[in-house]
Amino acid sequence: MPRDKSIKRVLIIGSGPIAIGQAAEFDYAGTQACRALKEEGIYTILVNSNPATIMTDREMASRVYLEPLTPAVLKNIIIKEKPDSILPTLGGQTGLNLACELAESGFLDEHGVRLLGTPVESIKKSEDRELFKETMEKIGEPCIDSVIATKVDEAVKFAAENGYPVIVRPAYTLGGTGGGIAEDENELVGICTRGLAASRVHQCLIEKCVSGWKEIEYEVMRDGAGNVITVCNMENLDPVGIHTGDSIVLAPSQTLREEEYQMLRSASLNIISALGISGGCNVQYALDPGSMRYAVIEVNPRVSRSSALASKATGYPIAKVAALVALGYNLDEIINGVTGKTYACFEPTLDYVVCKFPRWPFDKFTEANKTLGTRMKATGEVMSIGANFEAALLKAVRSLELGYYSLDNPKYGKMTKDQLYAALPQKNDERLFCVCAALRKGVSVELIHEITAIDKWFLIKLKGIVETEEKIKREKLACLSKPFLKTIKRHGFSDRAIAGWCGASEDEIRKLRIDSGVLPVYKMVDTCGAEFEAVSPYYYSTYEEENESVPTANKKIVVLGSGPIRIGQGVEFDYCSVQCIKAVRAAGYEAIIINNNPETVSTDFDVSDRLYFEPLTPEEVVNVLDLEKPDGVVVQFGGQTAIKLAAAVNKAGYRILGTTVDAINDAEDREKFDELLERLNIKRPKGKTVFTAEEALAAAHEIGYPVLVRPSYVLGGQGMEIAYTDGEIRDYMEIINAAKQEHPILVDQYVSGKELEVDAICDGESVLIPGIMEHIERTGVHSGDSISRYPSSFLGDTVKNIVDVAEKLALGTRTVGLINIQLILKGDEIYIIEVNPRSSRTVPFISKVTGVPMVALATRCCMGERLADMGYGTGLYKKSKFHAVKVPVFSNDKLPELEISLSPEMKSTGEVLGIAPSFGEALLKGLYSAGINMSKGGIFVSVSNKSKQEMIPLAEDLHRLGYKLYATSGTAAALRERGVEAQEVGKLHECDDIERMIKSGSVKLIVNTPTKGRNTRRDGFRIRRLAVESGVTVFTSLDTVAAFVEALKVGKSDAELTPVALQDIAD
Repeated sequence: MPRDKSIKRVLIIGSGPIAIGQAAEFDYAGTQACRALKEEGIYTILVNSNPATIMTDREMASRVYLEPLTPAVLKNIIIKEKPDSILPTLGGQTGLNLACELAESGFLDEHGVRLLGTPVESIKKSEDRELFKETMEKIGEPCIDSVIATKVDEAVKFAAENGYPVIVRPAYTLGGTGGGIAEDENELVGICTRGLAASRVHQCLIEKCVSGWKEIEYEVMRDGAGNVITVCNMENLDPVGIHTGDSIVLAPSQTLREEEYQMLRSASLNIISALGISGGCNVQYALDPGSMRYAVIEVNPRVSRSSALASKATGYPIAKVAALVALGYNLDEIINGVTGKTYACFEPTLDYVVCKFPRWPFDKFTEANKTLGTRMKATGEVMSIGANFEAALLKAVRSLELGYYSLDNPKYGKMTKDQLYAALPQKNDERLFCVCAALRKGVSVELIHEITAIDKWFLIKLKGIVETEEKIKREKLACLSKPFLKTIKRHGFSDRAIAGWCGASEDEIRKLRIDSGVLPVYKMVDTCGAEFEAVSPYYYSTYEEENESVPTANKKIVVLGSGPIRIGQGVEFDYCSVQCIKAVRAAGYEAIIINNNPETVSTDFDVSDRLYFEPLTPEEVVNVLDLEKPDGVVVQFGGQTAIKLAAAVNKAGYRILGTTVDAINDAEDREKFDELLERLNIKRPKGKTVFTAEEALAAAHEIGYPVLVRPSYVLGGQGMEIAYTDGEIRDYMEIINAAKQEHPILVDQYVSGKELEVDAICDGESVLIPGIMEHIERTGVHSGDSISRYPSSFLGDTVKNIVDVAEKLALGTRTVGLINIQLILKGDEIYIIEVNPRSSRTVPFISKVTGVPMVALATRCCMGERLADMGYGTGLYKKSKFHAVKVPVFSNDKLPELEISLSPEMKSTGEVLGIAPSFGEALLKGLYSAGINMSKGGIFVSVSNKSKQEMIPLAEDLHRLGYKLYATSGTAAALRERGVEAQEVGKLHECDDIERMIKSGSVKLIVNTPTKGRNTRRDGFRIRRLAVESGVTVFTSLDTVAAFVEALKVGKSDAELTPVALQDIAD
């Protein structure tokens, strides 16, 4: 069927901010869809609130709106832009839910707007638990014994009749939000209460737990004519009971018999056809390993998290095909862009193994609950490709950037057999290493299988890896004959791990390997098992014979990517990598990228001239460079990941473009940087470098409390804390030194003031500053967790002084390209907090609101061009007529036992942006986008003694604005003294007043400033956790409260906000 020519103007709904359960995979899908529609000549209107992604660049759609994703806002944009269609299935659960609400309300019919792709009725059949169950029964597809609960009592009754444990799955949610496994009635009541609140239709599926069954996924594609294929099947290494986003996943499935594979494939085709889904669909199964019994767990009638993995694993562009199917094309009319010959109706064939490994945030949040279940906790993931399971797994492990280069983990290696027996049942982020340690200690495969339910095939493979590791440890260099060396490299063993076991250096092992002729070759990902010649330059390394990557003689530049998304290094850096690739290609060079993140745009098969899906380690990066022989390597756009590789690249003899390795190191070296500041007459807080707790204590006593303690060369403020006492210094140093520190630890004087941020571009002679950002929260809150505004509120000499300091630092640090500068303004004095000679999280934000293509200009500087010739001038760029406010977004509800209060260590997973003609409205938009509850109701206030006087005027404003105040005795007394009415409630450890108000919904918001320390038993910590897990907004900084009050004073609902497109700013 040819394209539907009546489709001319399409609204695409994005997925909003990055959060646990809904990360960059949906922006990757949306970007692919936008590009596909643009190529078809469709006028596209994109609505998304996330400024960090390529998807919301102004060139990506005809009109780009960074606006709150609420039904009221979307209605205003539809009235303004008059689309004829909406594409709802590429914005994750957020986009799907919004489209359903608009359709169900009758608004779309009223305005002549239709949903493209999967119809609403099909979405309901998939998402509504009751309709889904009925549909499966009609077509004879088995489901797990379950009940649909709209009340907690119904869930409790089912569990009483069927026994515990049970799984709670809320309808219309993502990432297992609100769900979980309940072992008893008390747990069930808590999980079901949260699940019903999280569900758009107040509905949960309560099902018998089939923990121990295999979890299998099929990614399926169907067009409007009913043609249907399976794109990819995947198998979780972990059995049912751990969310697929938190499981190690293999593609294709490794342990299924042919009859099992075909049985589930047939079921998948049957299900997508019965549901009437048009486009991409993900089907999840539980498979009994002891029989041919299976059950359908769930169906996602949209592009899902697994779709990105399946796309990258196979090379089949699922989101692009889904978008074209939505326009009316059939699968046999859509050319496969990888082969250039076959069509989208051909099922991909894999002659390699893909491994997806989750990236959890527990290296940062050491005190959070690490237990894995049906509620997802990973912030990102890595993907690796190998010729066999062992290679894929080991490459994935070292891609995590957690210091693992093998499966030999010292923590578990020190455990006794009895300790390992006790640890094996624990489902956490380190379970793989625990299993390997048990195998190492002689625990049998059968016993580990009995304890963990991990398939014996996987355990036998892991045992083989462990036995090889032990052989190398015993025999050391003597065992490294050429045949053995080739075998272990073919199985994914790293030079660094081999060196450690042999007592040699990594350079010595590399030389031995090269001298022995054991070199990597690169194979192409071609979707067809080499049956057809591919045109897609997408490669992975292996130690086989034939090399399929043939470098050209053209000028070329390699860009190092940023690896997995994690807190502190998010999708912003992938945005920068992609913009760099574009600029490199525009300059006439081939652009080659090395990266390992399946969720992102940079690893799409047609973004660069060549893509190497490899771990970002010195070994793998230098191997690619040795093959490609590039004219230069760019490291400044891949965050701390790429910067840390600069020394290895330089040592291997390849030219770093832009800021040199020496300049990077000088900016990070405390003594050299202090010397520079002294020469430039720029102030910074007093500080010392230390390595031990005793040195840190001595430094703190010399400087005076409070002090800021942090490692150097980190991202996201990892390990950064404000210490007020000797005890806190000891605690923090223990946490920091839990990971090996190759660089000194910094102890700085804590200076309280207004924090500012500047991203600048420097060509070595002149500097361009697109804008100055001002943080709303005072110093002590990580910049990534602070509300940030542009333009700043400062004028005149203050701005001139900030610009002067920024220019001096950019030139003084010998920056060529981008530099990020963080400052404190205290009175008239400017202090430098930190300088990062690379791109930063704020580059996409400031690029979009100023219209300055920062990465493109910085890339041109790296290639030797002068700023003066680029058309944007130098110095401070002209101020925009619009105001923009960035608001952080947190996933604290997904991480039990995490302290949520704002601190120097970053906790946010994403961000949103509000743009308006006034600061107040931009701020209000940002808060709406971040999901802050702006409705009137009760506010519970409990602040520390030092904060009480500052809280009083804010409480007065809130009372005048119509909020009812509740407070604990001390805070209530302080408010009443100033004539502010507040109802006194008992403390949490004394009665259940607070808990009742939170759970009943009578309190919409909580203001709670924490006391010093990390005591999880204190009332404050328990209140904050209770609120977050009940979906109640918590403010832990009075600066945030002041911003909330200012936004309320604007007096507008989301329906009254005026939408602003990025194209309006440019005009």
